[in-house]
Amino acid sequence: MNNRIGFYVFRNLLITTVVSTTAVTMTIWVTQSLKLLDLVINAGAPFLVFLWMMALTVPTFIGVIMPIALAGAILFSYNKMVMDSELVVMRAIGLGTWRLAAPALALAGIVMISVYFLNIFACPYANRELVRLQYAVRHEFATVLIREGSFNDISDHMTVYLRKRLDDGEMQGLLVHDTRQPGRDVSIMAQRGVMVDSPSGVKVIMLDGLRQEVDTKTGQISELYFDRYLVDFQVNDDKPVDRTIDPRERSLIELLKPPPDVRANPYMMSQFAAELHMRLSSPLLALAFSIITLAALLGGDYNRRGQGRRIAAAALLVIALQSASLGLTGLAGKMPALIPLMYLLYLAPIAPGAWLLSRR
Repeated sequence: MNNRIGFYVFRNLLITTVVSTTAVTMTIWVTQSLKLLDLVINAGAPFLVFLWMMALTVPTFIGVIMPIALAGAILFSYNKMVMDSELVVMRAIGLGTWRLAAPALALAGIVMISVYFLNIFACPYANRELVRLQYAVRHEFATVLIREGSFNDISDHMTVYLRKRLDDGEMQGLLVHDTRQPGRDVSIMAQRGVMVDSPSGVKVIMLDGLRQEVDTKTGQISELYFDRYLVDFQVNDDKPVDRTIDPRERSLIELLKPPPDVRANPYMMSQFAAELHMRLSSPLLALAFSIITLAALLGGDYNRRGQGRRIAAAALLVIALQSASLGLTGLAGKMPALIPLMYLLYLAPIAPGAWLLSRR
């Protein structure tokens, strides 16, 4: 009987946690998709690339959502059992407070392990792969969508104006201003044009037009009338620029043993230390949130009028603890002396909450 009751409570908690996590994740997912969709559309990347980039954003914030969803599930499920008098019956058959809290604590352990997996394995890979794809979309996908009737800045050194695009892909009324060559401003006007792909990038075959080149040093202008002229739109053909990999993209081993260039930079060492301890300490929020919410609903006397005040107090404590966690993580990157507070903050609610549960 006791095992069946425990499974019943655990199942309700699990379903509520999964539904809450999914709902919040989808909401955030939609807001993130707008930024990535604009990037992919403007670069002309395949839709599958957009879907993969969206999938890579999920691990970054799902580790934050799961403990909060767990806290909401505990408040909802146990309050529902109070209102339906189920909790009274469970106590009447001899179930103690810790026995009633056991399903929630077991689920908190599962959530904590899941967040550890996300922090240690999934998030670093997802962050690094997402940055790589964003760079690839900006620099490797060559199909540029040129809007009609407006000046399109393809890069800092090339602007294209298109009057009209026909259904067959032919472009009419083209104007290209190209300053990629230092000291030379080139303007190309053509009646018609066709965009073609090549191994070296996108090129435009311009037909029946005029090419003007201005030497910015001497002011001399040269003109060329053409029937057919080829313009290279591959504006990002430079080699990838070396960059310092963000700590969020580093594996746990890299954070424990930073490379020599990072060890020589005190600021980067602080960032690495803050990221490392954030990954190791933040999963403890699942346990802290569960203790807070359980103490609020199981630690006091039964009240037939409801548990509104206790639920509100527990929700405020969860929000305050989550906000303090985010703020402390940012401060720890600038002041490493605050790193021990990250663990203290998450462990502080456990002892008082356990005392309230034991007293009941």
